[in-house]
Amino acid sequence: MTEQTFYEAIGGHDTIKLIVDTFYDGVATDDVLRPLYPEDDLGPASDRFRMFLEQYWGGPTTYSEQRGHPRLRMRHAPFSIGEVERDAWLAQMRRALDSLELPEEQDETFWSYFTMAAQSMINRLPAL
Repeated sequence: MTEQTFYEAIGGHDTIKLIVDTFYDGVATDDVLRPLYPEDDLGPASDRFRMFLEQYWGGPTTYSEQRGHPRLRMRHAPFSIGEVERDAWLAQMRRALDSLELPEEQDETFWSYFTMAAQSMINRLPAL
């Protein structure tokens, strides 16, 4: 028997899609985050993020097949990301995760990853 991936354990595509859709519903009206998404339609960003998360957690490898290596810091380098942006991103992600009422261990697994990833995207020092 093969061990179940985290992707499978959380409910696969449907769960990831719900997280991403809820997250981007918040981004659409967030005064801090919305300007960081240059496309009028958030759909393409949502699709990319969903594919990335599915692959990261053990699902389909569609992201890499279509876009190559994730290179998250490089892909986010054109955007000015500081602590305010990190905190806004995490607030929208926390809202998305809370909407699912996942088991505590799964929620903690997601949250640990998201807080680490958000921190690593900071590319602007705080103003003095």
